[in-house]
Amino acid sequence: MAKSLKLYDVREITDLKDMVNKSAEIYGDLDAFLVKNAATGNIRNVSFRQFRNDINYLGTALIDLGLKGSMIAILSENRYEWCVSYLSIVNGTGVVVPLDKELPSQEIQNLLERSEASAIFCSGNYVPVLLEKQASLPNLKYIISFDHNKNEDGVLSFNELITEGKLMVERGNKEFIDAPIDREAMNMLIFTSGTTEQSKGVMLSHKNIASDIMAVSKLLYADNNDLIMSILPLHHTYECTAGFLTMVYLGVTICFCEGLRHITKNLQEYKPTMLMSVPLILENVYTKVVKKAQKEKRFAALKFGIFISHILFKMNIDVRRQIFREVMDNLGGNLRLVISGAAPLNPKAARGLRAMGLNIMQGYGLTECSPIVSVNRLDYYKDESAGIPLPGIEVAIDNPGPDGIGEIKVRGPITMIGYYKNPEMTREVLKEDGWFYTGDNGFIDKKGFLHIAGRKKNVIVTKNGKNIFPEDVELYLNKSEYIKESLVYGVDDENEEDTIVCAKIVPNMEVIVEKYGHVPVQEELYKIIKQEVMKANKKLSSYKKIRHFEIREGEFEKTTTKKIKRQVELISLKNIGEMFKVLNKKAK
Repeated sequence: MAKSLKLYDVREITDLKDMVNKSAEIYGDLDAFLVKNAATGNIRNVSFRQFRNDINYLGTALIDLGLKGSMIAILSENRYEWCVSYLSIVNGTGVVVPLDKELPSQEIQNLLERSEASAIFCSGNYVPVLLEKQASLPNLKYIISFDHNKNEDGVLSFNELITEGKLMVERGNKEFIDAPIDREAMNMLIFTSGTTEQSKGVMLSHKNIASDIMAVSKLLYADNNDLIMSILPLHHTYECTAGFLTMVYLGVTICFCEGLRHITKNLQEYKPTMLMSVPLILENVYTKVVKKAQKEKRFAALKFGIFISHILFKMNIDVRRQIFREVMDNLGGNLRLVISGAAPLNPKAARGLRAMGLNIMQGYGLTECSPIVSVNRLDYYKDESAGIPLPGIEVAIDNPGPDGIGEIKVRGPITMIGYYKNPEMTREVLKEDGWFYTGDNGFIDKKGFLHIAGRKKNVIVTKNGKNIFPEDVELYLNKSEYIKESLVYGVDDENEEDTIVCAKIVPNMEVIVEKYGHVPVQEELYKIIKQEVMKANKKLSSYKKIRHFEIREGEFEKTTTKKIKRQVELISLKNIGEMFKVLNKKAK
């Protein structure tokens, strides 16, 4: 049985409009955002009251343009204008369609067509391609630029709309301000990253998002003394719900990272107390600390420090920041909480970073669930798990096998309305009894912790009927300092009695060169990686052992939340079969 867990009191909100208004009343002139001017580097403070006003001004201008009830897209890097646009759309205008700024232009056009967007907000650098595509997008009436100072032919200025909307509000126009919110209706259309298939349009409501915000806020304490630096893309529901909307709800100040290559500089500049992250970023931090210690011949001291810090912390004696002051100072000096999601965090990295002073809350979620489903608490966690379900959310395992593993299903107010214009696919995952079937396999242990085994569609089913979760095997491979990342898959070979487990492996050349003192030739590199594969195989059941691997030069193609696009990376089974025929001929 799970122990009784402390929950924080939270205020009730009916929808995001209610949230914005209550936050403006409670936090008033306190800082909601720190906004840097890209040209001058100057930082201006935006209060919660000003943020609400800007939302009301822009929403009023959008309705005046005739966009009431319309689909409106956003295509931009993380910035203050993105946040204002999002809430000005959903809080009384229409349906927001956040788009991934890394998508190729043809895919952007495709999503604008699928959503039938009538307008799009964007950064100035996207204006040329959107103007070029507009002729083939009959529904797209307006392109609104964050970076144009005035309206031009074919392009409206965000700042001009704010100014026009302010004048309308001052003259008594309350059409947006008084617009009622249907909390059950679709107001957010989120296209998934499509790691296994074509992106699906997830329909979410105010009820979905507001429910997730309140449930998450019961598990962590944060207020206007906190500052969160937004790193992950806001178009992704994980960052949007937890890193943006929940922070507005809690009164936390938000600032924006200028890009992954600027993280270190921005950490020193803003000195945040909180971060939303993905495992790749945190694992890189841990790896850099280890490498630095090895280079300076202090690795033994680092391991001893982690051991002592961990033991004392378990005894409620927290000396982590004293022992690892240098590490914490490199992260800005004030960082007290990191929330990790989108993929499993390597337990070794989690334990190491926690011992160094980082409080880590790792969770699990899906866009279809608004998105957070479960979270490890600060005082009750298992690093190898995805935590315990949020308050008020039911999680169960459908049709579990002898090992307890089955498909994870979720029920509660956070589950989506359905897939946009796809009733067949919606019926496949949303059942009549209210359960959403996630497509993820996992199990719940005796203490109530949810463990993720991998995507149902990724499972390798052997000829003997055994299930292999490639993510589990990859975890063992990725523990090696010589392996940067890996991709495991299965091949049915006609000359073999059972399925062959294979892996594509990206070597960590930086570490290998540093260890061996030179760039290894192909044969030597193969031997190095083979040794690491053999080490992993010793920890795996016989049917899970890797029997063939390939070395890949470049990193795998990934989504913006750093998930490997598995189906893009895997070559066709036909070609793999041909490869094994060649190998078998050579062996004979």
